[in-house]
Amino acid sequence: MTFALDGTPLTEPTGGIARYTWELARSLAEQYPGDQYWLLSDQPFAMPLDRPPNLHSGARPRSPIDKRWWLWGLRHEMQRRGVELFHGTDFSVPYIPGGRPSVMTIHDLSPWMEKAWNHASTRVRNRTPQLLRLGLVTTVITPSEAVRRAVIEHFHLAPETVVAVPLAARELFHPVEPQPADVPYFLFVGTLEPRKNIVRLIDAWRAVREHHTVDLWLVGHPRDGFSIPEYNGLRLLSSVDDAALPALYSGAVAFVYPSLYEGFGLPVLEAMQCGCPVITSCDPAITEVTGDAALHLEAANTEALSAAMIRMLQDANGSAALREAGLKRAAQFSWRETARRTREVYAAACREN
Repeated sequence: MTFALDGTPLTEPTGGIARYTWELARSLAEQYPGDQYWLLSDQPFAMPLDRPPNLHSGARPRSPIDKRWWLWGLRHEMQRRGVELFHGTDFSVPYIPGGRPSVMTIHDLSPWMEKAWNHASTRVRNRTPQLLRLGLVTTVITPSEAVRRAVIEHFHLAPETVVAVPLAARELFHPVEPQPADVPYFLFVGTLEPRKNIVRLIDAWRAVREHHTVDLWLVGHPRDGFSIPEYNGLRLLSSVDDAALPALYSGAVAFVYPSLYEGFGLPVLEAMQCGCPVITSCDPAITEVTGDAALHLEAANTEALSAAMIRMLQDANGSAALREAGLKRAAQFSWRETARRTREVYAAACREN
């Protein structure tokens, strides 16, 4: 069979949706060599040289009418490639399905929550509900059961049309020998924005640093309009290659991720897979991912966050136990399994159609 995935997220060099799109497409193509997979977009993006031979990229619009991509251009491109199902990996599907089933991934409900969290999500906020209301989506995929339940309730969807398919951390994330650090450090990895609770994280760390010599390393790009204050011991690493992240995770006292809301929390899984103790919030999706393999606390409780960080500095046995628990928990997730379950969704949607 021939399937197409939205390649537009790959036009951005970093980001969770870009990582999801590529890892899913690669894993699908590797596991199902009898299928053909196309990454389609009206914008240019780079394809890795080591991609599977049955994973292809589609052309940009060929005519003026095709520049109306979601209305006409994508439909024409799928006709040219013989595509039997389209998977919108970023909250969208074709406006005219052309007799094909469409699968949409809704990563979380943040576009419909605090506007301060999603200053650039107006298009998603307006478009996605209309696509669902018009019946243009055969099946919705969510990354967790927590988001699945929320999506069913928020959009009033039939439960059988929404399927939870967990994500996974890449195989390159595993315990490695870390680079020596002059000072012990706590680590955060992710977009620097209000939803990640960065200000409270910094406040909690500063309280810890009054009595303990420990730094805080923030890895990620600040969202537009979000600034990070300068403090002694606070290190901002905007650009870090994925290949360098396992050493950062492996060398940290703990990975601290007090997010206010998540659809899955992929950096938490990456940290656990590297054997890094995790301190995180009680967010339902994160709790679903970590189980009891992390220290959970209320995201709004700065004092509890400081106390958890101090515990990781002082309790060597507790830290070691979290490392082992995290490794065991992370072993339950794989992109191979994510691809298998996603392919089952494709097959069911095609049967329904």
